Amino acid sequence: MTNSHDTTPPPHAARGALAGRLGPGLLLGAALLTGCATVANPDPRDPLESYNRSMTNFNEHVDSMVLKPVATAYKEVTPAPVRTGVSNFFANIGDVWSFVNNVLQLRGEAAASSFMRVNVNTFMGLGGVLDIASELGIDRYKQDFGLTLGRWGVGTGPYLVLPILGPSTVRDTVALPVDMKGNAVSYVDPVSARNSLYVLRAVEVRSNLLRAGSVLDSAALDKYSFTRDVFLQVRSQAGEMHNADGKDDGNSNDGVLPEEPPR
Repeated sequence: MTNSHDTTPPPHAARGALAGRLGPGLLLGAALLTGCATVANPDPRDPLESYNRSMTNFNEHVDSMVLKPVATAYKEVTPAPVRTGVSNFFANIGDVWSFVNNVLQLRGEAAASSFMRVNVNTFMGLGGVLDIASELGIDRYKQDFGLTLGRWGVGTGPYLVLPILGPSTVRDTVALPVDMKGNAVSYVDPVSARNSLYVLRAVEVRSNLLRAGSVLDSAALDKYSFTRDVFLQVRSQAGEMHNADGKDDGNSNDGVLPEEPPR
């Protein structure tokens, strides 16, 4: 339905929804302390591979016991139009933060598109439940603060798997507190309503990934390496859209977050 620029499966599922419940500084510190073990033939992008594989196993256990069953039940009992409305609602909230980051990156066309999407969907789409902007051909340019840092030359740093939140990098982990502040859900009051929205978002994102997860399980010989390589490829593209003059080349969609797979 959408005419968005985003085409590949998302590298991480529950990051935005649960970030507000965890301390990113503690997560990063724990990762650096724990990831001192070495592995044979290490990938230079992944010096913490021993820790990352252990954390990936932990996350997969949590996913198999909690997130996947809940997401499966949600998908089975919730009508598709309702699930689409929920996805549209959170995507509209995300467009607000994308607008801010597109401005910070001096991407005029992308910022204008994000601004128009938020206004059209908020006022004409019942608060974002209906994605009228996509029907009108207004493209979505998903951005976060990690990509904004990348735009201005900050490298991704080593690959890092966070508890529950999943794949990340040192740069994106440092940017996480800013992304948390930029999430409009974090300002919802009372706290009980805010937490309910976080949970709903986590379940909704995970339900969108059920089919992609099944394909990954059956296709990847080493799921950890495959996930890491795809994630780093997507994130490392941030900042590559500008040429030597610091302007967009107009021929690439590098540095834009991928769209979630179809429900």
